[in-house]
Amino acid sequence: MNPSFLPLQRLFKQLVAAGLLTATSYAAVAATINISLDDDPGKLDPTQSSMIAERMVYQSIFDKLVDLDENGKIVPMLAQRWTISDDQKTYTLYLQKGVKFQDGTPFNAKAVEFNLLRGQEKSSLRRNELKYIKQITVVDDSTVKLELTTPFAPFMSILTDRAGMMSSPDAVKKFGDDYVNNPVGTGPFIYKGRLKGATITLEKNPHYWQAGLPKADGVTYKIMSDVNVAFNNLRSGQVDITNRFPYKEITNIEAGAKYAVINKPSLGFRGFYLNTSKPPFDKKEVREAVDILIDRNAIAKVVYNGAVVASHSPFSKAQFAHGDADTPPKVDVARAKALLKAAGKEGGFSFKLTLPTTPYESQVGQMIQGMLRPAGITVTLEKAELATQIESGKAGTYEGLFVGWSGRPDPDQNVYDFVVTNGSLNYSKYGTKEVDDLLQQARLEGNEAKRKAVYDQAMQILVKDVPYIYLNHDNVLFGISKAVKGFRYVPDGVIRTATLAK
Repeated sequence: MNPSFLPLQRLFKQLVAAGLLTATSYAAVAATINISLDDDPGKLDPTQSSMIAERMVYQSIFDKLVDLDENGKIVPMLAQRWTISDDQKTYTLYLQKGVKFQDGTPFNAKAVEFNLLRGQEKSSLRRNELKYIKQITVVDDSTVKLELTTPFAPFMSILTDRAGMMSSPDAVKKFGDDYVNNPVGTGPFIYKGRLKGATITLEKNPHYWQAGLPKADGVTYKIMSDVNVAFNNLRSGQVDITNRFPYKEITNIEAGAKYAVINKPSLGFRGFYLNTSKPPFDKKEVREAVDILIDRNAIAKVVYNGAVVASHSPFSKAQFAHGDADTPPKVDVARAKALLKAAGKEGGFSFKLTLPTTPYESQVGQMIQGMLRPAGITVTLEKAELATQIESGKAGTYEGLFVGWSGRPDPDQNVYDFVVTNGSLNYSKYGTKEVDDLLQQARLEGNEAKRKAVYDQAMQILVKDVPYIYLNHDNVLFGISKAVKGFRYVPDGVIRTATLAK
């Protein structure tokens, strides 16, 4: 508990004792929100982040220039409004006035300039997201102008995530390399410390700029890698929200349970890469054969208990680019055999599929083994930690690689780097000029309907070339205590804590 709150706490207790305030009201004011995370966040600095668990914690510490609403639309945050020039190359942001960082220093246009320049540095993992900014002009304390080298339609969407999170320039300078352990933002909660692998503790920001927020006194993140352990802690009341929920328990909630399930569409996808730079997946007929042998609806039902949606594209229904390409193909063993024959693989072949270490993905792997067997394809399953998978993806040393994506609000961020020639996430080593040109065209187009038409064209090619086997779109799946009030679902799957109370 922050010492500054102790007199207030004593007052509340006196009011409860006098019958002037109910214990329930007192608890709602005084509560700490406990949230379980299935992974231990690494670096608490948005410029160095690569994990969704980190994004969960960031939402409490850092505000962004803009945010998302429940429909995935971009809404004001630290930028209260903005304008875009007719040529779509100049963005002028008009900032909230009177906002301070948690260390008491002012948030202003100079702070925005500092953060965006820092995000462009070679050491920053945000540099590719911000690479199109060529000039930053501080017009006055509350106005900043950003000039891009080229029109870039996803730009504002990028600012709803880590690239748009604002750190205190003074704190960054003070802590240097150790800022990753001393984060300071303008957000609703202040970082107080962590026990590595166990907890991260935040306390209420008493000077938060949004009136009436935050509702809770603090947030404690508890690291629980086992989804069943987290579930048991939810049932017992030791945690209030779990960022994962056991699939088998979705339809098994007992009467009178003190928890509920948030089960709504997300922006992400799950599936596996095929290495197109090596036999047998250098032939697209082989890749297409694998694609049409997989019964995605069966996987969604058996493994995920309906908490995912069978897919065939990177675009879920939560994105405007979602289209007909997302409808999975019907299983067709005869056609798959014909494709293999055309590729010179009439007798079938074998390959290794590298999977995450979770039991759910192991079950998916076993189902894929059975689905490919009728066409003579033998699948060997191998488990690996995510870091190992990513390294083999970058090096191109794998055959099949099961790695999903948590999703981003703009379609570009779900497809571009995955399939353009030499894209940073293009572990399939795939590339065609036609797809490259279409996806670049989509980046330049400001009209949403026209952009969708371009994505539709690109997907017509990608569903035939099959560099990646899309299996499903995850739902946002949280367990939440019924005592928690003020929860707001956002399709990016990140828990906002400012409005939470219990």
